[in-house]
Amino acid sequence: MNKFLSILFLVVLACTSTQAFVSPLTSKIAANTKLYASDDVADKDEIVARRIIVTGDVQGGYYRACVNNEAGKFRRLIGTMTPPDDTREAEIYVEGKRKMVDGFVRWCKKGNVGLSQVTAVKDVIEEVPTGLYDGFYVKTHD
Repeated sequence: MNKFLSILFLVVLACTSTQAFVSPLTSKIAANTKLYASDDVADKDEIVARRIIVTGDVQGGYYRACVNNEAGKFRRLIGTMTPPDDTREAEIYVEGKRKMVDGFVRWCKKGNVGLSQVTAVKDVIEEVPTGLYDGFYVKTHD
């Protein structure tokens, strides 16, 4: 029974105190030391801009409404989408917090917005944020 209690004590000590098992050489971590791989990523709240070239069924009102909802309403991004034309290509310009813009780019690359819409991202270009927009604007028809 004493052996069980001593093992239990060591387990509890290990779970509650990480300093018990840290060597003296590694116990003092410099303030600028990166502890996680995610520390290499730039600030998630930094304002960034991307120009996304999408191809496929991008000229219809359904896809444009989905882009407007995803960018403007759900992610609170600002920017615009080129007006409809006779091509199968559109350009989406977005500005916002890095984590929101990166999420929007991933949503665009997913390509599945429903109703058998077939889309693909042709290119993603990093831009300098301009601050010219106060919302997200999409023209759905002439």
